[in-house]
Amino acid sequence: MRPSTPKLGRTRLFLGNCGAAGYLIPLVAKPELADKLSSTSSHPCDAPNNLAPMSQLRIAQDEHADEVLSTDPFGLLVGMLLDQQFPMERAFAGPAKILDRFGTLDPAVIATADPAPFSDLCATPPAIHRYGRSMAGRVQELARTVVESYGGDAAAIWTGARDTNDLLARLKALPGFGDQKARIFAALLGKQLGVTPDGWREAIGPYAEPGSFRSVADVVDPDSLQKVRDFKKAAKAKAKANT
Repeated sequence: MRPSTPKLGRTRLFLGNCGAAGYLIPLVAKPELADKLSSTSSHPCDAPNNLAPMSQLRIAQDEHADEVLSTDPFGLLVGMLLDQQFPMERAFAGPAKILDRFGTLDPAVIATADPAPFSDLCATPPAIHRYGRSMAGRVQELARTVVESYGGDAAAIWTGARDTNDLLARLKALPGFGDQKARIFAALLGKQLGVTPDGWREAIGPYAEPGSFRSVADVVDPDSLQKVRDFKKAAKAKAKANT
């Protein structure tokens, strides 16, 4: 039985995302994880992570890329993973590139894909990240964790959390998610996806402050994106001046 999902505003039900080019069969590099795929779904596009209701996000500032973020919880996790040493909107456009080139964002399929071809498609210009090949490996590592710890259901990370502290602990345990990234993603869930248990703002800290423009959690349009950029630029300049 799937964990209950919080009721959200402006939610839609995503029924599958095989990509415009159709589902592409990857080479399986880890047979032990391939069993996860067959046990969770008769077809990768029916996997649980593609059935979670989500709100319409405006992070990548691109209709297709934002649609992917809004309809696929694992895609949103990947976008957060890629959001480092790279422009934010381009990082969050990465999941759509993977979907278009690979054919699915099902973590069970990504986890078992042959690393070399997967790395190639992630690094092909326009790449998913400045360090496309390195981040391809991190995406696969994240996918394996979601399969092994959450049965391939990325949304279960937050729908199954007891409270915000438990959610933060779950996020920090993900590959590539440190304390700051975990708090930013939890703030995004709270501010834009309705994941707001009692005391969530206090548990998360400054990134959850209402009316702030600190991170991707506050990006809802081009204007707010620019405000977040300005905040980060000012914070970096202040830190440099203090060294």
